Amino acid sequence: MLTVTDLEMRFKDVRAVRGVSFTVRPGETLGLVGESGCGKSTTARAIVRLLEPSAGTIRFDGRDITHLSHRELRPLRRDLQMIFQDPHSSLNPRQTVGQIIANPLVVQGVPGVKAKVGELLDMVGLIPEHAGRYPHEFSGGQAQRIGIARALATRPKLVIADEPVSALDVSVQAQIVNLLEELQRELGLTYIFIAHDLSVVRRVSDRVAVMYLGRIVETGAGDALYDGPAHPYTRALLSAVPVPDPKVERTRERIVLRGDPPSPAAPPPGCSFHPRCPRAEELCRAERPLLRVHRGREVACHFPL
Repeated sequence: MLTVTDLEMRFKDVRAVRGVSFTVRPGETLGLVGESGCGKSTTARAIVRLLEPSAGTIRFDGRDITHLSHRELRPLRRDLQMIFQDPHSSLNPRQTVGQIIANPLVVQGVPGVKAKVGELLDMVGLIPEHAGRYPHEFSGGQAQRIGIARALATRPKLVIADEPVSALDVSVQAQIVNLLEELQRELGLTYIFIAHDLSVVRRVSDRVAVMYLGRIVETGAGDALYDGPAHPYTRALLSAVPVPDPKVERTRERIVLRGDPPSPAAPPPGCSFHPRCPRAEELCRAERPLLRVHRGREVACHFPL
């Protein structure tokens, strides 16, 4: 359904995304994880063309959409939608909930807008009477449900969820994740699920791609990657995820990385991770590793685990 090849995003001297490539198959959920500032959200915004890609190609449903004009993109917006991180800042405070959800239907010329707004509100666990209220009258979890209803208004094929639960309380996070999984089953949706909460990503994702400093360093099936990470950065990330069993937690090895992530404006030569990697050798400092198949997944590392 989606093929991203050598995607680049530059902002003056900063290369926020550097040669990112991945595919998404129909009906699956691809989890995209990494530290804050690694380029996850920038990648998502480039895919839906909220940002203009600096280089590379984006093919959606067999069509190259990398440099389509806004007019050419409009029909494709029905099939490609996005759920944003902060529900309140992504909803127009001057419009009612009904107007917010109706906007994509009106733009796409879908008939029976009022009835469809009520159906969408019911689908996400709200009631049709909420259509006359304004976003500030809702809690964070309810506002995110409104954002989900807006994203699903045109019955898209692919939905990119950009950290959809990170701004919510833990109890509400579980409700939103359950809702997204239920809607995927009912509507046959394909997701790209972006998050820094690795436990949430493991639950919802069929495959996982790990990003570091604008590049993908490892991709693989969710359980296989979590049970046996091959890249040292992936292993360090997973070691920071708490385990609910106190006995297991006390005996687990915690990997503490040295220093801070390098600046995207001045990335290190060779492997971007080598200044913090406990396994780095001279080759890592001199030559950038490419994604290669290793133990059934792709890993960008000269010395994978």
